[in-house]
Amino acid sequence: MRRDSRLAGLAPRQLPPCLDRLRRAVRRGPPSAQLEGIPSGCARHPAGAPKALGVSGHGPRAGPAAHRDATRVTDITPELPLLGTVAIVGFPNVGKSTLINRLTGSRAAVVHETSGVTRDRKELVGEWNGRRFLLIDTGGVDIADQSPMTKSIAAQAKQAVGEADLVLFVVDARAGVTPGDEEVADILRRARKPVLLIANKIDDPAQESLALDLHRLGLGEPRPISALHGHGSGDLLDVIVDQLPGTGRVETPDDAIRVAILGRPNVGKSSLLNAILGDERVIVSDLPGTTRDAIDTVFERGDRTFVFVDTAGIRRKRRHRQGIEYYSELRAREAAERADVALVLVDTSEGLVDHDLTIADIARKAQDSTIVVLSKWDATTLGIEDIRPELERRLRQRPPHIAVSAKTGRGVERLLDAIEKLYDKHTARVPTAELNRFLAELRERRQPPSREGRSLNLLYGAQVSARPPRFRFSVNDPTLVTRDYGYWVENQLRDRFELEGVPVTIDFVPR
Repeated sequence: MRRDSRLAGLAPRQLPPCLDRLRRAVRRGPPSAQLEGIPSGCARHPAGAPKALGVSGHGPRAGPAAHRDATRVTDITPELPLLGTVAIVGFPNVGKSTLINRLTGSRAAVVHETSGVTRDRKELVGEWNGRRFLLIDTGGVDIADQSPMTKSIAAQAKQAVGEADLVLFVVDARAGVTPGDEEVADILRRARKPVLLIANKIDDPAQESLALDLHRLGLGEPRPISALHGHGSGDLLDVIVDQLPGTGRVETPDDAIRVAILGRPNVGKSSLLNAILGDERVIVSDLPGTTRDAIDTVFERGDRTFVFVDTAGIRRKRRHRQGIEYYSELRAREAAERADVALVLVDTSEGLVDHDLTIADIARKAQDSTIVVLSKWDATTLGIEDIRPELERRLRQRPPHIAVSAKTGRGVERLLDAIEKLYDKHTARVPTAELNRFLAELRERRQPPSREGRSLNLLYGAQVSARPPRFRFSVNDPTLVTRDYGYWVENQLRDRFELEGVPVTIDFVPR
């Protein structure tokens, strides 16, 4: 059965609800700021309204983050602007994610044979001959599926089209034109935006005649490509960079605070990110695992820039896991590897469970500074005092913990303050003189371990690196350092220099 055969009997104006919403959205067009030539990503926002960089032309919806002190959120002037924004739209399983991977040279979009694998909007930078542009990949809109999840994906697709400078409409050339393709083409024509019609899955140049049938969509010359094998991708990139306006979005600053959001599926990661941004750019659903990809979102607060990575939920290991879950979990671990700070979300309605400790250990092994976020705080009768002893007993880094309600916005500002403070500790250096005074105090505070009449002697120390901090302590004999004494020194170091939640490495070396 063709994917939209149920549309065959629809009257021309009898659009399914999700396509009708898309039609009405693109008919309204982007805000006037973009029409005045303001670069995508730099559109004027209402006075006093915070914004997430990259939600171009759209002010944040009313929500918890909208009540934030507006003086702490400012615009960024792009130093290295991109050419513009390209939105990729199409039905499920026509090869959109494969195409975006081809155009960006990455594997950032989950690719799988299952229909509808791409659920969240993903933004990636493509580069061609030294010219860069932003690609937005949205979830495939199956207009025959009226589930709440499909409606949410359709809403994100319409926002992406509204923001784009250029739209790539991807069609499976081997399947031919369907009634659904014709409806989408009609909507895109009325949007009056530049559209490139992509005839995908033409894996052999001898099959290019299959693209001829797509002329009847009325969107210009179909461009035959094979996203899987790369056939035609170079010509497509030439056209993309030529048609973009030449101004666009900002690049992530080098000193941005990279934050990975980690947790079990359905623990509230996407809701937390949306509460921070004030914009529902990550799909939120009661279904576990609705976020399958790691999505970078740039956000500015005062003079600090954050890059939030909302990762796929980390599930328990199973003997046989589906391919999608495996690659999404792998991407979550990779996100932790490139983050400075990890937010480990704990569902307070369930309390601290062993799997939460496993996730915290992922952050520790990635050398992330860690904050435990007690999520869904509005849905429990527990107090912080009920959870604190367990956290301090079971988490070696003794991370700070903050109660947050994404629904009401309670605790979001405290969380952002804590992230900034923890990052400063993550990147700080302890002066050598102060560190050696600390070592002298340790010698007086506790008798060092000894063996066969020979006692350990802490001689001197220095910090050898930061982000995160690493220390080298010279001793008379490293073999005298016991596990218990090493942990004690680490804890004393945390207490003295306020390094709770920061991964600390101490190397005991011979002088």
